[in-house]
Amino acid sequence: MVLNTKQTTVAYRCPHCGTGVMSAVSPFHLRGNMLRLKCTCGKSVMEIEPAGEGKVRLTVPCIVCPKPHHYTVSEKIFFGEELFVLPCAYSDINIAAMGEINHVKAELARTELQLLDLMEENGISDFSALHDEAEQTIADPQVLEILMFVIRDLDAEGKIYCRCEKSDGEGDYEVDVTPAGVTVTCRKCGAAKTLPAGSLLEAHDFLNADSLTLE
Repeated sequence: MVLNTKQTTVAYRCPHCGTGVMSAVSPFHLRGNMLRLKCTCGKSVMEIEPAGEGKVRLTVPCIVCPKPHHYTVSEKIFFGEELFVLPCAYSDINIAAMGEINHVKAELARTELQLLDLMEENGISDFSALHDEAEQTIADPQVLEILMFVIRDLDAEGKIYCRCEKSDGEGDYEVDVTPAGVTVTCRKCGAAKTLPAGSLLEAHDFLNADSLTLE
């Protein structure tokens, strides 16, 4: 559903203190300028700037990854949707939202519960600890981006093999980022494979793979 007003509410969650940072944004705010949404703790900032050709560029701090993510969206989406979210490519957790204020507030509340569940499962006490742990496990976002792209591509093509007999060509796999790299595991038979993420060279080697066999 499209809004009639040319204004949107933008929000992200600070990866250091966990606070939801939210602000109204209009086309006037972006008229040739960069808008910065800064958390009150002073440790994170979301940047929004015009990218030309009717597009908006966003740099969003990530609650999971050590470096911010970069997105480019059309002004039609940025100012026109009741709710539009931007997910972290590695965790699938939504790290930013834009749209009608009540929808954005609801999304912030939903992701907060999701993060609290994640923290409880991993024995993490607060949001800053969640981010500190991510800094220890994610060495280079570019390496992970390549690995995740290839894994999803192979999965979509039915080219991930394990000990299961898949008559329909579909598997049931989960992907975890660990200190050793990216681990792909079959939920049914338990077969797994860890792909090293220590360097871009290793990631590029895997980029040429035409299949992945779990052991």
